[in-house]
Amino acid sequence: MKHKPQTLSGYIFNLLTRYKSLVSMFAIVGLIWAITNTLMPYMLKIIIDKAVGLDGARSTFFHVIQPYVLFYLLVWIVLCIDMRLLDWIKLKLFPSMREDVMSDNFAYLNQHSYHYFQNNFAGSLINKIVDLQGGVVDILTIIDDCYAQILGLIIAAITLLVVHPLFALILLCWVASFLSIAFCFLKPIKNLSLLFAEARSSLVGKMVDSISNIINIRLFAKNQYENAYINQAIADTVQKDRNMLSKIIKMRLLLDISLIIFLGFNLFLLSKMYSQHLVTVGDSRFIISLSLGIFFTLFFLAKKFVNVSEQVGKCNQALSILNAPRDIVDQKNARPLKITEGKIEFKEVSFHYKEGAKLFQNKSIEIHSGEKVGLVGFSGSGKSTFVNLILRLFEVEQGEITIDNQNVNQVTQASLREHIALIPQDISLFHRSLMDNIRYGRADATDAEVIEASKKAHCDEFVSKLDHGYQSMVGERGVKLSGGQRQRIAIARAILKNARILILDEATSALDSVTEKYIQDALHYLMQGKTTIVIAHRLSTLSEMDRILVFDNGVIIEDGTHAQLIKLKGHYAKLWHMQAGGFLPE
Repeated sequence: MKHKPQTLSGYIFNLLTRYKSLVSMFAIVGLIWAITNTLMPYMLKIIIDKAVGLDGARSTFFHVIQPYVLFYLLVWIVLCIDMRLLDWIKLKLFPSMREDVMSDNFAYLNQHSYHYFQNNFAGSLINKIVDLQGGVVDILTIIDDCYAQILGLIIAAITLLVVHPLFALILLCWVASFLSIAFCFLKPIKNLSLLFAEARSSLVGKMVDSISNIINIRLFAKNQYENAYINQAIADTVQKDRNMLSKIIKMRLLLDISLIIFLGFNLFLLSKMYSQHLVTVGDSRFIISLSLGIFFTLFFLAKKFVNVSEQVGKCNQALSILNAPRDIVDQKNARPLKITEGKIEFKEVSFHYKEGAKLFQNKSIEIHSGEKVGLVGFSGSGKSTFVNLILRLFEVEQGEITIDNQNVNQVTQASLREHIALIPQDISLFHRSLMDNIRYGRADATDAEVIEASKKAHCDEFVSKLDHGYQSMVGERGVKLSGGQRQRIAIARAILKNARILILDEATSALDSVTEKYIQDALHYLMQGKTTIVIAHRLSTLSEMDRILVFDNGVIIEDGTHAQLIKLKGHYAKLWHMQAGGFLPE
């Protein structure tokens, strides 16, 4: 969808416009059902009246009622065909709609900013997509059922009006009271269902978060604590479910009372009128049968009102999250980034996180084409933010960042990130094969190219020892691999991507000293001819950088080579002498 509707009704209407012919068939099927459902009890009335009023010998009975019996059977045949046609329409429509809802919303969701995913449970977001696809189909099913039932109700009321106006009037009075009761409960049930949907979604998110951190639960021996935390959320969800169901039971109790009064009054009136020869046996059977049919129709509608309230609450809650405006979007006239040199420039850039004070204030710095620049500073000094702004994971507030004189805010995000390879400190892999994870660097790479990149990153040494080699699954987030193995996979991806700009965020921190030597060789090969930015706490890894930028509270306080900064005897020299075990202290 180019423009996502913000309301549930608009969203569903947008979906239905894709299937106009099937929706039209839904309407026709519902009309046929309503007509046949009323015709059947009316035909039985005629058959009973013919039987009761038969003057001749019983041998003529079948001859008299034969046309009506045949017509009654024909109505049943039409109804059966109509129902199977309805099944076929649902078969064609609902799976396609589920596909549309899931694919549209996943495509929209994964374009949200990095900040958005920091503030929302991943499991809860996916649960909302699942809720929405199921809820939309359930709502449409209910609407179709209600449409057919309401048509049947109207046709039944008209038929009853023709047969006996007095009972039609009684019926209309009862229908009005029935619907009044239902509508009085509709809003409270809707509000309670929304609270239940929110609690349920939050519960799923908490469960996923807990399972995702199972190693922390084990290491801190917090099984009981975590059980209590989740059980509290479960209890809250269950209580909100009980509150909703309690309101539904109260509504149904009042509806039951109204039915008993209605049926009792009808039976009493029919008995009196039959004794006075004002109604026939067929009329009595038809009125009672039709009244019961209408009651069950109304009870069905009342139940569907409750169901649709639950689904609407669930879907609205999902849409409110999924349809949240994107923080970072491409401009309408955004063009693909074209890299010729790889020069990066900050021009009077200001930025701060919503939760904290201003980090960068009028920052200006230039990284030349092919230059290898190291970033140094204590945690929170602005190194990662500097890199994230280049990647446009966050938007600058003032100023601009350019690559080869192209403002990163004015190019497409996809093209920007295609030209930058990042090897982060915390490597996250897909629960897919090693081949697929490495090929993520370049989707059209051949198996031979993937293996070649793997060898350069020294992955092949451990991959070849696995039972399934490159087809081995790595587990969720790569949990089956060690930290060093995951980093080598990330390096192999970067080698395969071969982007003009390379960013390394502690890319060798999880490696042993022997493996690090091999990886450093691979990285030196990878950095050739590329603009490279290296974040490191182990300062020895920066000694061969062309420049080192020293950060302190968002300000670059020193800029020079390793040798120049040591001679300067400033902040960098102090950090160099403070190192313990090769790393910066906190």
